[in-house]
Amino acid sequence: MIKKILIANRGEIAIRIMRSCREMGISTVAVYSEADRTSMHVRYADEAYYIGPSPSSESYLKMDTILEVAKKSGADAIHPGYGFLSENAEFAKQCGKHGVIFIGPSPNAIATMGDKITARQTMINAGVPVVPGTKKKIATLAEAKIIMEEIGLPIMVKASAGGGGKGMRLVHTAEELSNSLKAAQSEARTAFGDDSVYIEKYIESPHHIEFQVLGDKYGNIIHLCERECSIQRRHQKVIEETPSPILTPQLRDEMGKSAVAAAKSVNYEGVGTIEFLVDANLNYFFLEMNTRLQVEHPITERVVGVDLVKEQIRVANGDPISYKQEDIRQLGHAMECRIYAEDPDNNFMPSPGLVRHITEPTGLGVRTDGYVYKGYEIPIYYDPMISKLIVWGRTRSGAIDRMKRALSEYKISGVRTSIRFLQNIMTNKAFNDGIYDTHFIENEMKQLMEDHAPCDSNCEDIAIITAFLDYLEKISTMESPIESSEMQSGWKQYGRRSNLMRL
Repeated sequence: MIKKILIANRGEIAIRIMRSCREMGISTVAVYSEADRTSMHVRYADEAYYIGPSPSSESYLKMDTILEVAKKSGADAIHPGYGFLSENAEFAKQCGKHGVIFIGPSPNAIATMGDKITARQTMINAGVPVVPGTKKKIATLAEAKIIMEEIGLPIMVKASAGGGGKGMRLVHTAEELSNSLKAAQSEARTAFGDDSVYIEKYIESPHHIEFQVLGDKYGNIIHLCERECSIQRRHQKVIEETPSPILTPQLRDEMGKSAVAAAKSVNYEGVGTIEFLVDANLNYFFLEMNTRLQVEHPITERVVGVDLVKEQIRVANGDPISYKQEDIRQLGHAMECRIYAEDPDNNFMPSPGLVRHITEPTGLGVRTDGYVYKGYEIPIYYDPMISKLIVWGRTRSGAIDRMKRALSEYKISGVRTSIRFLQNIMTNKAFNDGIYDTHFIENEMKQLMEDHAPCDSNCEDIAIITAFLDYLEKISTMESPIESSEMQSGWKQYGRRSNLMRL
């Protein structure tokens, strides 16, 4: 039985994993870099170990160091979270060699689905629809021209390794092909150490739909329905929801069966995600597989009632999955907003710094997976996501109303955030009507920014200063002892003034 787990990650996902471990009676081990000495995941864990300097290449990506900590702490297993080493087949292999359970799929499944060219061929063999394109890497411009003529423009040149929008170039004209091919290869080499690229037909106005899958060591594999992930900026997801506004019951059933077939083709164990593109005519195509826990997994947990982290741990422990396909039903509607420390008024530049104040929303149907607190300094070395705000409603419109309320209650000062930008999306007509695709932000950016009030941090600071001056004025003029209610009166105005300044 797994009794102690090392979480090879940081921030909100480390805390989220630790919460499930605590409910299961499993001890947790945190690892942290220099920048994360005061991070919340270090405080929450049962044990914590320093693993190196702030850059992830010198800490969270150091396999040998993390395995050494696992041995020193007596951890039975390692949970990689997402990002960092979560989809590193070599790390999964090294865990096995060191007698530590890797909470994730087999190294072979990671390697097969991690290389997008190999994954495409595997899906073709499994009968899963794929986007028209190459079956092997493109080495020369001449090869690229032949494929371009065969499938027609526009096309996408894409890196075979990695993800996150890196190593991707959209080609509209034949004249763009040469430069786009070189740029994609160069970016892929820099980001992933592998300049292999391939070509796919570009799907116009697509929806990005992903299916959550869950498998065990005994060949049992189910899907837990879909997530709509089309609200993106620069290929990075911003808002996710489930169920998808565009899927019919018939299409959901068909895509779910394809997702299960895709997972079975690599004997998948644990949780993973099959990503599809869906065109305007509701034709769907395999895009890629993420062989790990997804950032947006909480919305699936909310509508189907399954703790995905607990299922990961049980599968890694050798237990069969706890559910059958007929057990899975979607109840209500869930939505997630990613809260970033970034400045929408400055081309969404990261906004690290000291958090002076934070009030997270609560209430019925609201969940916040975060890791920052008052006095915490958000480091510059990692992804600027502060938290994930998840809401649930009986209907989609109810979920949107609840998200509006929750966003209005979310207060952070000291750093710029994306909260106001997310609020503007929630009031957008196309979004409310459920009529959007992956170009939504690009198409609606003017309207989304017109309503944006560039005062997130400044207004909070001004409100704090004003309230404090009001407090000083009161105590300087009062002759009698100060009642506690009078001392607080200036601070009670802080929130009101802050909101007024935003208008």
